[in-house]
Amino acid sequence: MRPSSFKNILPRAVGPGYAQIDSNTSPKRLIPWKRIAIAAGVLIFFTWLFAPSSSHNIREASAEFEDKKPPAPFIPTKPTHQDTPRPPKPAPAKPPASKPESPPPQEGPTSPETDPDRLSTVYCKEPYTKDKPLVQYAIIIDAGSQGSRIHVYKFNNCKSTVTLEYEVFEQTRPGLSAYYSDPAAAAESLDVLMDEAVRVVPSRLVSCTPLSVKATAGLRLLGANTSAKILASVRRHLRGKYKFEMSPKDRISIMDGKDEGVYAWITANYLLSTIGPHVDSGTSSYAILDLGGASTQIVFEPSFGVESDDKMLDGDHKYELTFTGKTHTLYQHSYLGYGLVRARVAVHNLIAFMAKFGNSATSLTSSTSEPVVLSNPCLSKGTQRTIAISNVGWHKDVNITMDGADVGSYKACNRIMELVMAKDAICPMKPCSFNGAYQPSILDTFPTGGILALSYFYDRIAPLIQSPSYASVFTTDGSAPNKLSISSISLLAQRVCEGASSWREHWGADPAALDELEQRPEYCLDLTFMHALLTLGYEFLDDREVRIEKKIEGIELGWALGAGIALIDANIQCTI
Repeated sequence: MRPSSFKNILPRAVGPGYAQIDSNTSPKRLIPWKRIAIAAGVLIFFTWLFAPSSSHNIREASAEFEDKKPPAPFIPTKPTHQDTPRPPKPAPAKPPASKPESPPPQEGPTSPETDPDRLSTVYCKEPYTKDKPLVQYAIIIDAGSQGSRIHVYKFNNCKSTVTLEYEVFEQTRPGLSAYYSDPAAAAESLDVLMDEAVRVVPSRLVSCTPLSVKATAGLRLLGANTSAKILASVRRHLRGKYKFEMSPKDRISIMDGKDEGVYAWITANYLLSTIGPHVDSGTSSYAILDLGGASTQIVFEPSFGVESDDKMLDGDHKYELTFTGKTHTLYQHSYLGYGLVRARVAVHNLIAFMAKFGNSATSLTSSTSEPVVLSNPCLSKGTQRTIAISNVGWHKDVNITMDGADVGSYKACNRIMELVMAKDAICPMKPCSFNGAYQPSILDTFPTGGILALSYFYDRIAPLIQSPSYASVFTTDGSAPNKLSISSISLLAQRVCEGASSWREHWGADPAALDELEQRPEYCLDLTFMHALLTLGYEFLDDREVRIEKKIEGIELGWALGAGIALIDANIQCTI
């Protein structure tokens, strides 16, 4: 009841009626018994009017008008003589749009060893929908250029979207591409990984657990004929020895570069809770930069604005992704040959090429018996590295010692990177990033979103900034050694390129960081390339913050989890 009604109750209740009872102006006096009856009636009326239940309801109405806080939930209590609480009137029952999601326990298993029942889950008793099993496993083998890695995932279907419980991760070296002359050995190299899958997945679920082997850039570079032989051998070996579900032929194949980047985008944003059914529409997703050995990928969700005439041009770079009912229009591109290992090769080849046809040409002949030593500014001062060089004008393959000597320098190395990045390549669809690849302007379409850098970005940067005494120098807040400005990467490169004296000055208190630097003479090259890739290549501004990660909540980042989610969402045909 509103306050205006509350103010008008008393005049109506005690006005005319009360005057008539006490009045002596009536032409005929009321007899005593009638007077007593009327008095009793008035008393009853007042008792009803000011009874606790009515007063309680009026106070609730007044408080509701004055204070817009949501009402507290009704909690039954033991009645007292002062007040008799009444439960609120239940709202009309409506059929739920979907089954309520089960609240998770405070803690769940984080590995097979802590899992009380691998066939079930501690998060719910039955699946969200009847067409899904309570738990599912998925196996992804990432056959990369430097090694093969297995990811065994356990999921539950307690909610409307699949939920990851834990991951088992193992790796082996070398990668499949190292067995280019022996396909059978390539297939057998995966057995050590498959043994882990057999250990983790319950035997009752093996036939319905999908397995996928995806080779990436390393196998692509071998050529179609050689890579096809290796994959055929892997397919025969795994299907003959193991009973996991791998019906479709493309389960064991070379992954398309665009899928690699998009699956990495799904993995990261799924774990960071920036995509999914419960995410606010205004939440921005992260851009994903994945730097591998042979290739690098960029994936982000550009925003062109409702009133803008610009839009993303059609092409292979455009990826329409529907995830949990929402469509994301992504830009993605995979740069084959611009992974970190291939970038090193490009730099060394360029140094050798310039030496061959430059001033040193007379001293660099194919018949020389003397070791060939070339100054290379992309190696830290005082360091050396012997490199096998081919296809750069030499009459035969030759080993060359690259020498940082006293020429190692970030600025000089960065000039080499400007040539490697091929910013002047023909750009058929504008705007372009580098090497002639179309890319929507980062500044215009992704000016403030988060940036997550994976793989080699983490492996090279993290050891140098995780020292407590060094974190405050490079990281954005001093307490989060996984975030730093892009300009800080160039500062790292400058200090690394200066050589051992600079290392001791800045990392002398961190033996692990010093050991990393001493074991990797190409550290200067690696960091300089990373900064050039971010700023010269993708055209991020130096003041943008980048987050480097290897795992989130214990889960390995990369494309594998995204591929695993897609795998269990597909039509699985259990092996008989």
